[in-house]
Amino acid sequence: MGRQKIYLEKLSQFFQLRNLLLRQALAECLGTLILVMFGCGAVAQQVLSGGSHGMFLTVNFAFGFAATLGILVCGQVSGGHLNPAVTFSLCLLGRERWRKFPMYFLFQTIGAFFGAAVIFGMYYDALWDFPGSFNVTGPDATAGIFATYPASHLTIVNGFFDQLIGTAALIVCVLAIVDPYNNPIPQGLEAFTVGFVVLVIGLSMGFNSGYAVNPARDLGPRLFTALAGWGSEVFTVGNGWFLVPIFAPFLGAIIGTMIYQMMVGFHVEGEVRDRTANRERENVPLTDTNSNAKSKEMP
Repeated sequence: MGRQKIYLEKLSQFFQLRNLLLRQALAECLGTLILVMFGCGAVAQQVLSGGSHGMFLTVNFAFGFAATLGILVCGQVSGGHLNPAVTFSLCLLGRERWRKFPMYFLFQTIGAFFGAAVIFGMYYDALWDFPGSFNVTGPDATAGIFATYPASHLTIVNGFFDQLIGTAALIVCVLAIVDPYNNPIPQGLEAFTVGFVVLVIGLSMGFNSGYAVNPARDLGPRLFTALAGWGSEVFTVGNGWFLVPIFAPFLGAIIGTMIYQMMVGFHVEGEVRDRTANRERENVPLTDTNSNAKSKEMP
């Protein structure tokens, strides 16, 4: 046991990264991989089984719990963003450095890519056995297992608004959860609360296009499907739909951040600031009583 412990310690030292930002980015990669793997896995079960092993409700629960698990895995290292829009919002507020944003975005996308790859490998035989094996559109389409696509009724403009509102709602709720001045969530329960938010968004806003509200979660799997057999159609279908879940969430993040700060954030922070200032004023003595006493004692 002693030798084994020494070997494990040496192995740990060998693989330990000294660069903090790289460690955080790798943690985000793993957390996003877990989000996509469990979420898209639930979609794969639903689609490939013809509905016998899943339904709309189970898919939403899977994504909600997948978000919780992803945050639990990487939260202590990187903050558990799992979403470039969340990172973008925190950078806007000055709570994260801007140099984190491109690294997080890149590694979150890589994690989503490999999360889709895991599900592809797991259900490879089932995909080949499915009538529409590598269809992007139509009743037997399977590309939607991995990335989001618009429903037949959805226009680009309405889809952009859909992603904007969904992301804004997500950001408002996330900022409320992590705001230490606004009824902070008990430590350790933040991940479960964020997962609940993802579940609610899916249950109420998932009909139009699958509520990506996450550029990395959509782009990574879409890149994978383009390479794995679905081809370039994943980028051209829906009049270039793939651009909507990439750009709309960032605008939604700006709007969500502004709404939360203007309607809640600035006010609760101001109240705390005012209470702190009042306490400091109350603790300041009007006169130096010790010096006055000494001056009276002098002849």
